[in-house]
Amino acid sequence: MDLAYLDAASGSLIVQAIVAGAAGAAVFFKLGWRRISAPFRGRQSDKA
Repeated sequence: MDLAYLDAASGSLIVQAIVAGAAGAAVFFKLGWRRISAPFRGRQSDKA
């Protein structure tokens, strides 16, 4: 039985989904970290 067969399109779709998920998670955590750490940073934009 060849139940684990992946053609080129299926493999490409899986790789694309993994890369997009990783990029989305990185953006999500970056924005979340900024929101969490903002009160501790103070007002750096006023010094510029």
